Amino acid sequence: MSFLNAFNISGSALTAQRMRMDVVAQNIANAQSTRTASGEPYRRQVVTLSENKASFKSRLSAAMGEERTVGGGVKVAGIETDMSDFRLEYDPTHPDADENGYVRYPNVNETAELIDMMAATRAFDANVTALNSMKSMMLKALEIGR
Repeated sequence: MSFLNAFNISGSALTAQRMRMDVVAQNIANAQSTRTASGEPYRRQVVTLSENKASFKSRLSAAMGEERTVGGGVKVAGIETDMSDFRLEYDPTHPDADENGYVRYPNVNETAELIDMMAATRAFDANVTALNSMKSMMLKALEIGR
């Protein structure tokens, strides 16, 4: 694998995990938002990741034997809205309570969000470590060439 290709793969993973952490932080920040611009409680957002397909040029180069790998890393395929039910709590004094005294709260589970944040942070750290290792190997290879 070429060094530059390895940097691109880890770089794409860093970007994707950063987006994932941003969305998780947004979910946690809005965990108590009972009213949005649409008039209903905040709905949890979920980041979907997918393989970053290699370009036609890199596939052709690999087929011709000019390049050994056809890696592409990862990309954010989209940010989807979780359509699960809202959490209901009885609080007749709340301004957003319905006629029965129940308030609809966002479908955000803070514990699950924190676990997702920890997983994204670990993946981010792993890719930083991979980048630093590749940088170190590249520098050692340049020292050997002197």
